[in-house]
Amino acid sequence: MTFQIRAVTIYGKQPGQVRTVPFEPGSLNIVTGDSRRGKSALLTIIDYCLASSGYPVKAGAVRDYVSAYALTLVKPHQQLFVARRAPEGKASTSTVLCIVSQAPGTPPPPLEELTFATPLDTAKDMLSDFCGIDRTVRVPAVGRAQTIAPSIRHALFFCLQAQNEVANSDLLFHSQGEEWRPNTIRGVIPYFLGAVDPEQALRRNRLRLLRRDLADLETALAPARNLDPASGQARALVTEAVEANLLPQLTDPDPSAEGVLALLRRAMEHTDPQIEPRSSEDPLSVLAAERDQLRRLHGQTRAKIADLKRALTENNDFTTQAIEQRGRLVSLGLLRRDSDLSQATHCPVCESYLPSANATVAELTRDLALLDGDLAVIGSDTPAIQRLIGEEEDRLQQLRAALARNQEEINEVNSALRVLQQAPDDLRRGAMVQGRISLFLDTAAHRSATPQVEDRRDELRRQIADLEELLSDDTQGERIASYLSLIGQKITAKARKLGLEHAENPIRLDVNRLTVVADKADGPLPLPEMGSGENYLGYHVAALLSLHEWFTEHHAPVPRLLILDQPSQVFFPPDHAGEAALGADDRIKLLNNFQAIHDTLRLLEGRFQVIVMEHADLDHPAFGPYVKQRWRYDTNDALVPSGWIDSEVD
Repeated sequence: MTFQIRAVTIYGKQPGQVRTVPFEPGSLNIVTGDSRRGKSALLTIIDYCLASSGYPVKAGAVRDYVSAYALTLVKPHQQLFVARRAPEGKASTSTVLCIVSQAPGTPPPPLEELTFATPLDTAKDMLSDFCGIDRTVRVPAVGRAQTIAPSIRHALFFCLQAQNEVANSDLLFHSQGEEWRPNTIRGVIPYFLGAVDPEQALRRNRLRLLRRDLADLETALAPARNLDPASGQARALVTEAVEANLLPQLTDPDPSAEGVLALLRRAMEHTDPQIEPRSSEDPLSVLAAERDQLRRLHGQTRAKIADLKRALTENNDFTTQAIEQRGRLVSLGLLRRDSDLSQATHCPVCESYLPSANATVAELTRDLALLDGDLAVIGSDTPAIQRLIGEEEDRLQQLRAALARNQEEINEVNSALRVLQQAPDDLRRGAMVQGRISLFLDTAAHRSATPQVEDRRDELRRQIADLEELLSDDTQGERIASYLSLIGQKITAKARKLGLEHAENPIRLDVNRLTVVADKADGPLPLPEMGSGENYLGYHVAALLSLHEWFTEHHAPVPRLLILDQPSQVFFPPDHAGEAALGADDRIKLLNNFQAIHDTLRLLEGRFQVIVMEHADLDHPAFGPYVKQRWRYDTNDALVPSGWIDSEVD
């Protein structure tokens, strides 16, 4: 179960200054008033107290006269008090909070009784726990090679609508316009919709870590492979030494690893580069011919493995069918091959007299004997075929290694030839090759003296394959598509009740573009292309109410609250005051949005709370009875009491 808000409390800078704004859980709560009376500050205070990394409260009377902020959070039989100081001095934010578990109904304590000692990260974890978020779950971060641990901060994407968001055609969710936030929202939506299986999420995270470990290990082992005496680099250096007349022509075209090292050391000891004229044979041509031969053998081996596997499959299919047929022939022991068939005159099944029983039974028994013989032959062939497949797969691996080594040699010779072609004489060419050989031998000796990296690639690949098999039947994508389809039906129904444009078409929530889309006959129409502030507001309200209906009905770990800051702005000009500024049509359209809120509140029966900060103050049953605060200049009422300001002036 998650929480709603019982009260917002502010503490002044003078002793004893406390102001509490109460709210009713499970209901609509409206705070109305004139501009600059502190209405919008309520949303930023709630954001700040719920472990914001910054200080979202805007400059003004609230910043000037408030020293600490607090929330009272409630859920069945539990109450949590969360307080946070305003930044002091030149600090950009306060990094410690006060979090106290209280008995339900306990009022906010005085400021002097609060102890601010809970670090911000710890406070975020405690609030996530109170919200019901499973902090062991990790979900992939879209567009980044890391994972996200869902927290209370991510849940607020779906709970807050600031004044510049509630009717914004380009932003559907809170803080969507900030850097990296869109990808974060895309990453956490499946978790909050309930499409993420925690066990599968742990496996996906484990798979990501194993793949990263394998890549790191491959990187660490690459230099060691290049410095191995049997590597393509070492053999290419031998070829270069022959080309530079540091070594005679090789009598053994494929020396062992020890032989390669001996040849390299011999090349280093040689001081006269004119041993004998270099061979006219192009080393690249030799390597290319060797590569063609290796490729031909590689292709033949693959074809042979395919043929053997096909034969094995056919054997298995025949064996399955033959065993089934044999089972039918010998079922219930009706045919006994050891009986005397020469005198058979009765049916072996029903014992009735048959003139031709002897021939019939003999023929069936003969078929059974032939079938047994075929099964025996097939049974002896199958292990042999499996053994041949294993041998050919080993040969295939050897050919792949040889091809890789051959490519290394080609690359090394190409590189060396480019350098050697720039040398004017044999002496300089020999010196260059000796320098490359010296570097190879020194580096190889250094690596042999240092601890070797353990080659765990086979183990990591096996673990990766096991996890991929476990994840192969994961249906998260299908669940998300199904859930979004159902949520889209809710959005469509609400949009039609609000009389929004394009609502005659199916409306869906697009989690890739983070907007709502009308699927029209001539193509999809996203919210930014619909036009009209009435549509922007209406689709925001319809989408967020539909999401919260889904969250509540499916027990999602999202706070059961939605905060809207001045939804009437598309109808109600900010430079006017009072209900008279609204035209009759605009008044009806605004009230339709409040009626949609009431419909959702009735459906969820006290499990959902809506807080609205409004400039308008409508005399209507869907609005007036739910106004909790009226902050107007003519009554000298505001979030920050005038007495706090007067005492500061005195």
